[in-house]
Amino acid sequence: MTTNLVPSTARRAWLQIGLVASLAVAAKVHSQSQKSDAPDEVMQALPQGQAVGAGRMRYLLWDVFDATLWAQAGFRGAQYFEHAFALELRYLRKLSAASLVESSLQEMRRVGTLETNKETQWAAAMQTAFADVLPGDRITGVHLPGVGARFYFNGRLRAKVDDAGFSRSFFGIWLSPTTSEPRLRSALLADSAP
Repeated sequence: MTTNLVPSTARRAWLQIGLVASLAVAAKVHSQSQKSDAPDEVMQALPQGQAVGAGRMRYLLWDVFDATLWAQAGFRGAQYFEHAFALELRYLRKLSAASLVESSLQEMRRVGTLETNKETQWAAAMQTAFADVLPGDRITGVHLPGVGARFYFNGRLRAKVDDAGFSRSFFGIWLSPTTSEPRLRSALLADSAP
């Protein structure tokens, strides 16, 4: 019997070593796949970008879009406007560009960041940046602090808005502490420093 215990103990040790090694490899693969899941436009803007958080926007009974916030190490949610980041929205329903512009303006007003003397100019910028969306379409906005925003539709650059005030106001729809969607904000900022 003693001779059987030695091989079984050795076998158990080898199984444990194999399990630990497998878990380490799986964790590394998961980490790399999470980074490689970033859309090309995000990787171009944020070469070291990683997903900070993600959530789903719902309106009444409808799922509207899934959102993912991408940023580099050191991103701080409380000072989001001081950092380069990308917000990817993957739409789950059909919406017109006009409705996207109007709801964005409405939210910018509500959050209190819409500069009334620039409303017409900012509406025109969003009309250029946004397209009608179908389920599966993506709009990715990239915030460049002190510069403005870049908008991509399904990975293709659609508009550059070189207005830092617009960019801060627009992304404040989701990231401002006074957003109308605090649960989505919390989900997006989940892995960021305070």
